[in-house]
Amino acid sequence: MSQQFDVIVIGAGPGGYIAAIRSAQLGLKTACIDAWSNDQGAPAPGGTCTNVGCIPSKALLQSSEHFDHAQHQFADHGIEFKALSLDLAKMITRKDQVVKQNNEGILYLFKKNKVSFFHGTGAFAGALDQGYAVNVSPVKGGEPTQLSAKHVIIATGSKARELPGAPFDEKMILSNDGALNISKVPKKLALIGSGVIGLEMGSVWRRLGSEVTILEGLPTFLGAVDEQIAREAHKAFTKQGLKIELGVKVGEIKANAKEVSVAYTDAKGQAHQLVADKLIVSIGRVPQTAGLGLDTIGLSVDEKGAIPVDDLCRTAKPNVWALGDVVRGPMLAHKAEEEGVAVAERIVGQHGHVNFNTIPWVIYTSPEIAWVGQTEQQLKASGHAYRAGTFPFLANGRARALGDTTGMVKVLADEKTDEILGVHIIGPMASELISEAVVAMEFKASSEDIARICHAHPSLSEATKEAALAVDKRALNF
Repeated sequence: MSQQFDVIVIGAGPGGYIAAIRSAQLGLKTACIDAWSNDQGAPAPGGTCTNVGCIPSKALLQSSEHFDHAQHQFADHGIEFKALSLDLAKMITRKDQVVKQNNEGILYLFKKNKVSFFHGTGAFAGALDQGYAVNVSPVKGGEPTQLSAKHVIIATGSKARELPGAPFDEKMILSNDGALNISKVPKKLALIGSGVIGLEMGSVWRRLGSEVTILEGLPTFLGAVDEQIAREAHKAFTKQGLKIELGVKVGEIKANAKEVSVAYTDAKGQAHQLVADKLIVSIGRVPQTAGLGLDTIGLSVDEKGAIPVDDLCRTAKPNVWALGDVVRGPMLAHKAEEEGVAVAERIVGQHGHVNFNTIPWVIYTSPEIAWVGQTEQQLKASGHAYRAGTFPFLANGRARALGDTTGMVKVLADEKTDEILGVHIIGPMASELISEAVVAMEFKASSEDIARICHAHPSLSEATKEAALAVDKRALNF
C-alpha cells in the first residue's frame, strides 16, 4: 500500500526544497525525496548548491580573501603580523560546517512546514488513475517505499560536464566537488573553463598560493558579460596573477599520482604542454535525469538532456512538473527557487510568476561581477537605441575607505523612454548592489528614478545613483 500525498517533489536542491515548502504552506500534503548524504551518511538536503556549489565555494572564497588581505592589504590599515600561516585543514572544516548548518536548516524547515522527507532515490513507477506512483530506494538499503500523488515535481538538478577522455577521479582531475576539498595547496593548478566556477575556484587557490593557469576555448573572456565589464575583469584578474589563455584547443590529458599534463594549442596555433599538480574542469553542467524512470510514464529528454517544459514548467504529462537545472533557462539556484514557488502556486490555481529578464547573475570573485538585463553588445546587435552611464568606484568615498576601488557601475537605459534595460557592476559587494537594479527593472523604472532616489552617504550604492545620473551626463562626483 503506497503512502499518498498531494505533491511529491523529487530532489531537495534550491528548487526542490523551496517547491516542497511552498506546497506545504498552501495546504498540500507534500513529500520530498533526496539522496544526498554527508560524510556520516546522514541526510544532506540542499543539492549541488548547498553541498558542493554555491555555499561551500562562498565559504572558501571568504576564507581565502581574508588570507589574501592579511598578506597584502592589512599593512595599509596599520595592521601587521610577525608571522602568517595557513591551516588549510581548518579552513576546509569551517567550509564543511557551513554546509552542515545549511543542511540542518533545510531539515528543520521541512519539519516546521510538515513536509515528509524521504532519504533516498526517487523514480517513477508508473501512472495511476489519479496521479503517479514513485518508488523511493533508501540510501542505506532495504526495500523501496512506494509513494503516490496527483502532482509530481522533478527538481533533480545538474552535474558537472566531463571532458571526453578525461573523467573525474576527484583526486587529480577535479569537478567543482573535488576542487572544494583539495587537502594541500597545489603549487601549480590548471583549470579548463573560465566561467563562474573556474574563476571562483581559480581565485580561491591563487589566494592560497597556487600558480593558476586557466585555459578557455572561446576567443573572448566572459562572453555573456557586458564587454566593458569583461575587459575590466580580465585586467583585474591578470593583475592578481591569474594566467588566462583564450581561444585554446585542448588536446590529450594525462594524469598519474603526482601530476596532470594538458596538451593544448593556443590561439596562434602554437602547441603547448601544461603540467600541473591538479586539474579542475569547469566546462558547464548537464541536467541530472538518469534513474528517474521517465520512460515508465512516457516522458523523454531533449538533445541537451533536459526535460522539455512549457513557460509554466509543465511537462508533456498532466500534473508532472519540472524546474531548475533540469529544464531550459539559466542554471542558477535563485532561478530554481523562483520556479519552485511558482509551480507550487500554479498547482493550487494561483498565478506563479518568474521573469527571466530580471534574473540577476553574480560571479563571486574579487572584484565581484554582477549584472541584470541586457548588455551593451546585445542592445547594439538588436538595434535598440540606448544611453549609457558609468561611474567608477575610484570616485566613491566608501570604496576608498574600504581600500577597494576597482571597477564601476554601468546603467543602460532606453534612449526615448529612459526605462532601465540593464545594469552591470564590477567591484566591491556587487552581489548586494545588484538587487536595487533588479527591483528597479521589475517596476519598469527609469534611470531618472534611481538618480532621484536618496542613497545613504557614504555607501557603495551611491555609485549606482551616480551611474544613473551619468546616463543623462550629469554625474555629480566624477
